[in-house]
Amino acid sequence: MSNPADDPQPDSSIATAPPRQPRRRNRRILVVVLVTLLALLLVAAGGAFWFVNRLSSNIERIPDAFDIPETERPAEQPGDSITFLLGGLDGADKVDVYQPGAARTDTIMLAHFPEGRDRGYLVSIPRDTFVEIPGEGENKINAAYSLGGPALFVQTIEQLTGIRVDHLALIDWNGFEALTDELGGVTLTFDEDTVLADDTVLPAGTHTLDGEQALQYVRDRKDLPGGDFDRVKRQQNFIRALMNELISSGTLTDPGKINGVAGAVGQAARVDEELSAFGMVDLALSMRNLRAGDMTFLTVPTDGTGMAGSQSIVVYDRERADQLWAALTQDDMDTFLAANPDLVTGDDVR
Repeated sequence: MSNPADDPQPDSSIATAPPRQPRRRNRRILVVVLVTLLALLLVAAGGAFWFVNRLSSNIERIPDAFDIPETERPAEQPGDSITFLLGGLDGADKVDVYQPGAARTDTIMLAHFPEGRDRGYLVSIPRDTFVEIPGEGENKINAAYSLGGPALFVQTIEQLTGIRVDHLALIDWNGFEALTDELGGVTLTFDEDTVLADDTVLPAGTHTLDGEQALQYVRDRKDLPGGDFDRVKRQQNFIRALMNELISSGTLTDPGKINGVAGAVGQAARVDEELSAFGMVDLALSMRNLRAGDMTFLTVPTDGTGMAGSQSIVVYDRERADQLWAALTQDDMDTFLAANPDLVTGDDVR
């Protein structure tokens, strides 16, 4: 259950979005590494047009996601590097068309794949990170989508990072649960007893989580010493396990299973209008050798928590964050991570 103090409140110094309905406050979803999932599915299908066409037609498109003046956007990156912005909507029900105040992006991740696309970096940005939202003033970053829709969400991230977003993907709660169940659950191993958001305790050992359990696992923060920061690590841990499940379970070589997963992805995801069926094929071929072990999961640098008026916020560490964004664009992440190992999410997640 979200603490009301965590959400933007009326304050003379902070721009706020219209209030959400209370029933949506406890809906937290995991954002899947959509780009990697699509790539694995398409490669497994051998690029068959029937499959690509079905998957593409199943996935709804986000209109006007890049309705931003070109002069206000970062320059295109050289080579074939590609960056996805992934957002998880917090509404209990699917929001097919953007409505002001109807939903926030309470999970935010930037997935960057350098030239060659043989590795990737998934950077989580905590939802309470206090930043400048173009035209709206300072606010929690998850308010950008609520205040101005997909385009303002993209513009906020681009202004913050200096990195041009190539594609946008939004995923909703109901779709994620169906996707997890379609895979037959996802297996995780815990070194100690693990508490879920509904107070269920999973004993130390190996467990296969169904869709509902997975949501309870990635939603919980009240039982975690690091609160939202530890919840981000749980989300990343589950993404890694999900990717491994796709590869090791035989799903991608079973036509029946792959059809079911494709349908679930179609229910879960929406992507920008520029990601066409042929674009998906190109993406799949360029990333066909990518595996979970090639992904580095990390969280944007912060200076802990603080207050802005009556709100509890996450304080953005601009100096170190700017170094991170520069390392991504300059393909110098090895140097940055060697100097900042605390930002990396390892395998030892509760």
